[in-house]
Amino acid sequence: MDVSVTSREHGPRTIIEVAGEIDVYTAHGLREKLAELIDSQHRDLLVDLRGVGFMDSTGLGVLVGALKRVRGFGGNLQLVIAQEKVLKVFRITALDQVFVIHESLEDALA
Repeated sequence: MDVSVTSREHGPRTIIEVAGEIDVYTAHGLREKLAELIDSQHRDLLVDLRGVGFMDSTGLGVLVGALKRVRGFGGNLQLVIAQEKVLKVFRITALDQVFVIHESLEDALA
C-alpha cells in the first residue's frame, strides 16, 4: 500500500495529513514532503497520522529527523495519532516522551 501526504495551512500552522502505510518502501514520500515544508520556512508543523494504519521504524526515523530539523530552526512538530497500534510503536520506543501527541485534530488545534 502506498502513502498519501498532503498539506494545508491552518492559521500559522501547517497540517500534514498522512494516509496509508509508512514503511521502508513508502517513507520517502513523507520525508520529501516534510523536508520541502521545512525548507520553505514552515516552522509550526502538525502531522496528522489518523489515516495511517501501520508505521515501521523507517517512518519513526523520518519523523524524528524532521523534528530535529525543525527544532534547529526554533520550530515545532506535533503529531495526531488515533490508531492504537500506531501509538503503541511510539510508546514502545519511548518516542511518546519526545513528541507532543494529540488524540484528535481538534485537540491539537485548540
